[in-house]
Amino acid sequence: MEFITVRDLRSELANTWDRLERDGKMVLTNNGKPMALMINLANQDFESILDSVNQAEFVRSVNNMRQIAAANGYMTEDEIEAEIRASRAERSARGQNS
Repeated sequence: MEFITVRDLRSELANTWDRLERDGKMVLTNNGKPMALMINLANQDFESILDSVNQAEFVRSVNNMRQIAAANGYMTEDEIEAEIRASRAERSARGQNS
């Protein structure tokens, strides 16, 4: 996959589009760090590609949450049941106060 700097993108825009058309994907970098992925959408189903990107972001988010949960320790069955009971009690109390 090709990489292009923000500076090169500004100065060589026409050439960048040619390269993107040829290679299909490019990574845009700023100060040596990746900041964007450019994908050639010509002759492709935009909605399908967008759905795929959104799905990938969702999977990445779920994996992040799993890592955080693993680092903080998982809840026991009793702790989960206690949370459910507390939530139901709170909801019931709000319903009676309405």
